Amino acid sequence: MPTDCISYQSSGYFSPLMNDYLDEKSNLQPLYNRFPKLENFESQIIEKQANFNNDSRATLASVIEKQYASIAISNLTKQNIEALKVNNTFTVTTGHQLNLFSGPLYFLYKIISTINLTEELKIKYPAYNFVPIYWMATEDHDFEEINYFNFKGKKFRWNTESTGPVGRLSTEGLDAFFEIYEQELGTSTNATAIKKLFKEAYLQHDNLANATRHLANALFGTYGLVILDADDKDLKRTFIPYIKEELLHQKSHKLVLETVEKLKDYTVQVNPREINLFYIEDNLRERIIIENNKYKVNNTKIEFTEDEILKLLNSNPEMFSPNVIMRPLFQEVILPNLCYIGGGGEIAYWLELKSFFNAVNITFPMLLVRNSVLLATEKQIKKIDKLNLEWSDLFSKQSELINTITLKNSKFPIDLTPQKELLHKQFSDLFELAKQTDKSFTGAVKAQEVKQIKGLENLEKRLFKAQKRKYSEEIERTTDLQNELFPNKSLQERQANFSEFYLENGPNLIPKLISQLHPLDQTFEIVTL
Repeated sequence: MPTDCISYQSSGYFSPLMNDYLDEKSNLQPLYNRFPKLENFESQIIEKQANFNNDSRATLASVIEKQYASIAISNLTKQNIEALKVNNTFTVTTGHQLNLFSGPLYFLYKIISTINLTEELKIKYPAYNFVPIYWMATEDHDFEEINYFNFKGKKFRWNTESTGPVGRLSTEGLDAFFEIYEQELGTSTNATAIKKLFKEAYLQHDNLANATRHLANALFGTYGLVILDADDKDLKRTFIPYIKEELLHQKSHKLVLETVEKLKDYTVQVNPREINLFYIEDNLRERIIIENNKYKVNNTKIEFTEDEILKLLNSNPEMFSPNVIMRPLFQEVILPNLCYIGGGGEIAYWLELKSFFNAVNITFPMLLVRNSVLLATEKQIKKIDKLNLEWSDLFSKQSELINTITLKNSKFPIDLTPQKELLHKQFSDLFELAKQTDKSFTGAVKAQEVKQIKGLENLEKRLFKAQKRKYSEEIERTTDLQNELFPNKSLQERQANFSEFYLENGPNLIPKLISQLHPLDQTFEIVTL
């Protein structure tokens, strides 16, 4: 059996920026605080402890307790919420959109990375408490990104309208969606469990935030996960000084742009706005912009003078929503957080923010790339062994994989490089002769060399095609297997929903993942189910 992991850098699915970050390239080191190694957390703890307003802990715990008031809560989660009130407790946080029924598989991997890191930290630093936090992106408004999931190659989409923060969106109408989805699940014990989970989450809760909290708690509550909805007046009140600073002075825009310039050799993940805040109501989330010394809400007729908007901020801070630039700051202001765990795209935009954090005197968290996982069945593993494949073969592009299989199976070398080198040698001798005669003969020799090399190259291509035809069965078996493991020629974790694998593995799925994933290893894990 091939080795059960592959490095992120060699997987072919990570950006140059992420590869350089993982390699700790010196040009990126000024853009983060400390690289996520277990021994580096001690300094992070000391810095955060000295720079966190412990007075806000009571507010944080109170808000979370209210949000959990109507759902069953595990003893470990209860202990973790209580622990947030004391000064030696720190958090590890991941965030995710409110994708319908969790969306793609990596929702699980983000949270498992977070839970497992807190466990490792507790062993290494027993004098402190470490709480795993799932920050629900309840204030996002891009509903089209989250209103579906894929199950066994089929897309199940929730067809409804949403213009405001998605966390406040009513779950009304999802019963009709469920009637279609449940038909695909069958009647097995695991199918019944999935149906129950969906119904309890989405048909028995009134909005998407409450539904997602129930789902995440049902899946991970026993591991002590604490789920936070920061779309809350009391939490926003804590953030008022930073919202005010953004409205009046727009520091983030200038500082993040300067960092973006330092990242010009990479693809930039996000660009800052002049004001990185939204105005929100139940059915509205629009950017705040400045025009003619007035604060205006984009695409509306709502506008404020400076005095009016500051008065609104003090009376109703919940009507201000941070965008992708300000949300990380909001998180680090209200949480005693040590580390943020996210995918490559998220870590990329966090790398734009350190100078901004420094300017407002908030400790910048450590940034950890979440676990990436490929789930494979025993049957698929046996096929891989039989076909004599390595995981690096299956992670390659399909055209490269086909070439690899052709070369592996061919009983003779398809590469005609030795013949081309011999031809070049023969023509080199001819050129020596040509120097002794008319110049036109040298041109004729060169033309003949080009023609014959071209002929060999054409023969090489035809030979390769012939061998592909000869080994078409092996190629078909291999590409079929790759298509199973990489649906739509993409990572499985970005395509499939967890329910597809829960259907086969039931309640053993999450414990197995938790036991096999190690967040600080920074490798793409292959887990056999």
